[in-house]
Amino acid sequence: MRSRVQAVLGIDAGTTSVKSVVISTTGDVLGAARSTVRIRRPQPHYAEQDMDEVWSAVGQTISAALAEAGDVELLGLSVTGQGDGAWLVDAGGRPAGPAVLWLDGRAAERVARWEADGRGELVRCTTGSALFPGALPVLLEELQDSDPGLLTRAATQLNCKDWIRFQLTGVVGTDASEASRTYLDVATGRYSEELIEGLGHGGFRRLLPPLFPPDAVCGRVTEKAARETGLPVGLPVATGMVDTPAGGVGLGVVGPGEAYAILGTTAFVGAVQERVSAPVDVPVITLNLGQGTQVIECLAPMNGTPNLDWAREATGLAGLEWSQIEELVNAVPAGARGVLYLPYGGVSGERAPFVDTAASAAWLNITVRTSPGELLRAVYEGIALSLGECMDVLGIKADATVRLCGGGAQSPVVCQIVADVTGRRIVRSTFAELGARGAGALALVAVGAAPDLPAALAQFGDDAQTFEADPRLRALHDAQAQVFRDVRDAVRRHWPDLRAVQAAAHAADASPASEPTAALSADAPPGTTT
Repeated sequence: MRSRVQAVLGIDAGTTSVKSVVISTTGDVLGAARSTVRIRRPQPHYAEQDMDEVWSAVGQTISAALAEAGDVELLGLSVTGQGDGAWLVDAGGRPAGPAVLWLDGRAAERVARWEADGRGELVRCTTGSALFPGALPVLLEELQDSDPGLLTRAATQLNCKDWIRFQLTGVVGTDASEASRTYLDVATGRYSEELIEGLGHGGFRRLLPPLFPPDAVCGRVTEKAARETGLPVGLPVATGMVDTPAGGVGLGVVGPGEAYAILGTTAFVGAVQERVSAPVDVPVITLNLGQGTQVIECLAPMNGTPNLDWAREATGLAGLEWSQIEELVNAVPAGARGVLYLPYGGVSGERAPFVDTAASAAWLNITVRTSPGELLRAVYEGIALSLGECMDVLGIKADATVRLCGGGAQSPVVCQIVADVTGRRIVRSTFAELGARGAGALALVAVGAAPDLPAALAQFGDDAQTFEADPRLRALHDAQAQVFRDVRDAVRRHWPDLRAVQAAAHAADASPASEPTAALSADAPPGTTT
């Protein structure tokens, strides 16, 4: 009799969609399903979700993925998902109110007050991450003032993945990566009583769930959950991790010295460290991995692939396919014939490796002979220069291997330019749903099907493609990187003035037209008047 294929289930509950993926123990995707979830905005700056709606989406995707996978022997499952925010549950296990998401902005003014009175610095020194409006400590205080009944009803805080696991198992708990942006001392992996008391939040201590290792069994599927999902009763469920490190696991980044990057709408660089190493004045996100002192330190620059989309439009080449654009880029030698691009095109400025809300993009060192291909290559290299600076700030060694994923990584031209500019070996993965894959690897370890994460990932296999840096370009790109940073720092003090000019120009454009002081002659060349 033919034995059934053994598999695990990985669930990734993102901000706008939920994915469930059935993965064989050798890494083959046997079944997958996705469902969207709504973000509700009942007031300006609010961002909420119905917790029951999230769970319903999870149940639907699990059922659909299992149906596609067919007759498999499911060994276990794990969940990852969006982090931060406040997902409050009452003593009966029901939502105390809607989930307040990580991108909620209602506590922005309170964040400013905390930064002014020193509490922001206390949070940063303890958690290793800067305060922001969607962080649990500042949200709890905001909710206490605006909706005290909500906090009275609440019995525990469960982040997104923890709420889903609670629905599956009835077990309350979280892991260190999830707790890192709450009240955790990331250097020790334990809740910081000093931080709790320093913030005056002793009354909130009761809401914090117990911590469990991410690769340990944290409950089993209940009869009720089995009826709602089609999962077998008693199936082991691993604790799991928040989405940032879970995606890293999916890429194969699990040990100190390993690093990965994401190039999508925004960018991301993360490095696993033996212990906290970044200075407190660097705007890193630090997450304890639940393995003693090990952390992942991350930088998340705003500059990503929208720079490429805009540059294609700005150079008048929007009608070309990306393959044609990249032929133009490849026709220009490394260094873009001296053209530099500052990739700070986000409307809200930049957040890594520095924070400046007035940051703006610019092409530099151009002449009337500069070609569209040179402008485009400079944009590709500018994004890579920013990624390289983040790698340097995080202490990622010059000879390190960096795993790369995201929409931008689908282009071999992008991957090769990132390798050449940063000097690192770039390994591109084509696996879809890396968060679910990382969750699946954690499930393998939790049920004893693999002794540790490296072994679990070895079982899954690797489809990676490697891009080696060209050593002949090292001196060129090192000099380019130095000029890039020097010029950026020199112009940075003028960014607020440039934003002010921009605002004034918009205001003038909105005002009634005035008579021109000089009319342009119909036959005069541009730039001359009669």
